[in-house]
Amino acid sequence: MLRMIWEFFKAGLFAIGGGMATIPFLQEMAKNFGWFSEEELLDMIAVSESTPGAIGINISTFAGFKSYGILGAIFATIALITGPIIITLIIARMMAKFKSSKIVHDMFETIRPATAGLILGAMASVIAMTLFNIPLFGQTGNIMDLFKFLPMILFAIYLFALVKFKNLHPLLVIGISAIIGIIVGL
Repeated sequence: MLRMIWEFFKAGLFAIGGGMATIPFLQEMAKNFGWFSEEELLDMIAVSESTPGAIGINISTFAGFKSYGILGAIFATIALITGPIIITLIIARMMAKFKSSKIVHDMFETIRPATAGLILGAMASVIAMTLFNIPLFGQTGNIMDLFKFLPMILFAIYLFALVKFKNLHPLLVIGISAIIGIIVGL
């Protein structure tokens, strides 16, 4: 359990930009420690995105619970939020002193693109796991095994609908997504 606490602490400490930025760390945990599979990570992301609360906290709680029960959920969640709390306290103290500093301004300007890159990488990774079957393609070499056709078709229809009906209420979008996911087992 100490290893899990340490890994979630690192994820929280370095995942600048919110919960989606924790996904690369979570993928590494899935590969290296077996606390959850990449498919379970996709489920955790879907559930975390559709439930109230921060995605990183929801995922850490679920992963901790799955691995070590209630104590695991508590410790994983606390581990994830401890680093950002410490950083926030330090930054808040420094911001009062250095809010007009060019160096501090430049640091934040540098962090923004890195954060965007982390989030974009996480999004690309989730899309790849959802729409492509890379492990099967690696085994067979058959190009047709690479694609998950039903999810691809549903994703294309869904994107088209979102573009066509721009004023859909977010709760309706989340509800429809959940229903489709449950029906087709995504």
